[in-house]
Amino acid sequence: MRTAVVIGTGLIGTSAALALAGRGVTVHLSDYDLSRARTAAALGAGTDEPPEGPVDLAIVAVPPAHVAATLAAAMREGVARGYLDVASVKGGPRRELEALGLDLDSYIGTHPMAGKERSGPLAATADLFDGRPWVLTPTRDTDTEVLNLALELVALCRAVPVVMDADAHDRAVALVSHTPQLISSMVAARLAEADETAVRLCGQGIRDVTRIAASDPAMWVEILSANPGPVADVLAGVVADLGETVEALRALQSSDEEKRRGGTAGIEDVLRRGNAGRARVPGKHGAAPAAYEVVAVLVSDRPGELARIFADAGRAGVNVEDVRIEHATGQQAGLVQLMVEPAAAPVLSAALRERGWSIRQ
Repeated sequence: MRTAVVIGTGLIGTSAALALAGRGVTVHLSDYDLSRARTAAALGAGTDEPPEGPVDLAIVAVPPAHVAATLAAAMREGVARGYLDVASVKGGPRRELEALGLDLDSYIGTHPMAGKERSGPLAATADLFDGRPWVLTPTRDTDTEVLNLALELVALCRAVPVVMDADAHDRAVALVSHTPQLISSMVAARLAEADETAVRLCGQGIRDVTRIAASDPAMWVEILSANPGPVADVLAGVVADLGETVEALRALQSSDEEKRRGGTAGIEDVLRRGNAGRARVPGKHGAAPAAYEVVAVLVSDRPGELARIFADAGRAGVNVEDVRIEHATGQQAGLVQLMVEPAAAPVLSAALRERGWSIRQ
């Protein structure tokens, strides 16, 4: 691939353009909002000048509701040899294109499984897709050259290609992406009118659950509007679990011992099923999830402290697999949780103590 045009210079489009431009591809940027295209160009994502002739690949990075119309316009203009979109929903746009009577040999639907709570070109980074799954949904009509262009794009963005059926993809993202967004927003909504005393007690658990609730509502309305059925199906299952959990909790309030036992069993069941589901979430580099030991270190809120603790871990010969930070309420300090291999935990704890760090059990 030598040339590409990115249509839609938001987070995903600009990030893809930055990755391609950084690897020597000539990228042309297009957006209905010219200021966004100019911003992306100023970031080094390419040029906002139109190409002089057909490019190798057109990447359509617009909201799902506009994918079909944008692709159709680009195809009729003949702007590229191959076309793909990066929308988070795949079945609907393809059916819309078929209804328009377009020849879809030169098109493939794709979806990079990456994003942020922030949107727009200023949130874009060239490494957004590094190591992330990038779904491709070819059909029997997809031209081999177009599939190869899509695979080249994925490789240049350092993502991992995953081939799926379009409708299977939509059911999958309803479960692992779209429903979690709604659940996170629903939990966060409970905080909107909560007493300030309660909100001040927020810890890492509520921060973890509500992190994605900071996402742009307008963007998510467009995404959910394109995949309502599968999301509603998943939510229906969640509603059933919620109903049973509410009944179990009410039973725990009963003076009847048998009802309380039933309530306990109901709560334990949902928690154990949660354990089983969480255990299936892929771990580091997409491998099976690993059990890490946590070394908790009290760190003051001063510049360079995190760098120093990682440097000390490196000197101890310990690889930190993951990290979490829990900020202390009302204090200029935080608890840094370093996840390491179980055998490395005592080594790291001893080494950090020797270097003056406060280890919390």
